[in-house]
Amino acid sequence: MSEILFYLPTDFALPHVIAVALIFALWGLYTPILRLIGRGSLNSQLHVVRLRWLEMHQDIDREHRVFDAILLGHISNSVSYFGSGTLLVLAGLVGALANVNNVFLLTRGLKFVDKSMSLELFTLYFGLLTLIMVLCFFSFTYALRKMAYTFAMLGGLQATPAETEQSRIMGEQAATVLTEAVRSINNGIRGFYYAIAALFLFAGPYAAIVATLAVTALLFYRQLFSPTAVAIARYVDALKDGRR
Repeated sequence: MSEILFYLPTDFALPHVIAVALIFALWGLYTPILRLIGRGSLNSQLHVVRLRWLEMHQDIDREHRVFDAILLGHISNSVSYFGSGTLLVLAGLVGALANVNNVFLLTRGLKFVDKSMSLELFTLYFGLLTLIMVLCFFSFTYALRKMAYTFAMLGGLQATPAETEQSRIMGEQAATVLTEAVRSINNGIRGFYYAIAALFLFAGPYAAIVATLAVTALLFYRQLFSPTAVAIARYVDALKDGRR
């Protein structure tokens, strides 16, 4: 433990630790917290809709299956766009880290930057911001792989209604992989929100704590109380009632 503390900046005090830990904790525990305080994420609610879609998918002609593939292809293109954008941001952050001394001196003239921050703490914050972008990039690339798995599983579904146990299981597992792919996409996009909160670390730990809580509150509102969330909840309830 003492060896780890040796490499940390001397001005990395308890408020800074809390601010950094809060960013990663709320990002990582976002979905479990949603399960505790509500119905779960919108993505988990929509899993029922995906199950219904794939049940219908097994009883349609090839022309409609092609249309489904086009819709999923658009999702894959969007993930590729986010992955490419994240890679560009990463390149910029790595370039800034290579010239961190110059960047540190340039920010001394900005009023919202904490002037008492040491160069070591400034570098640490840049490293944390880079780490967040790396995790976002991993989420997007993993989502692309899951989408590729989904395409293969959809191609293997039979063209007759899911009446047998085997066809039902195949449809359920394909829907599960698709839901997991969307989960990875959402995790990567959510990382951008927490990256914005991490930018407030340069203004001070308390500003970062407030920004992190504000970002989390915004995300929870969108998942629980926004018109979109209410509409999806009603849609899912109606679908469940119709299946009984």
